[in-house]
Amino acid sequence: MTPGHYNGFGDNEFMTTDDVLGYLRINARTVYRLIRDGELPAVRIGRQWRVRRCDLDSWLDGQRPGAGK
Repeated sequence: MTPGHYNGFGDNEFMTTDDVLGYLRINARTVYRLIRDGELPAVRIGRQWRVRRCDLDSWLDGQRPGAGK
């Protein structure tokens, strides 16, 4: 997936770390740090991580200022 390219993932479809970094336009290290620290829910399949689109969107909603108050 190329940066800035959205391919129409459904809510429960799994995204690769490359999909996530392209979607969020962040560095791969940041994605792996968020996963490692347990901030971004992900599952490991073999040697690769996968993130459900709905989990990513929920995580993003929680990052907004005032979220959780």
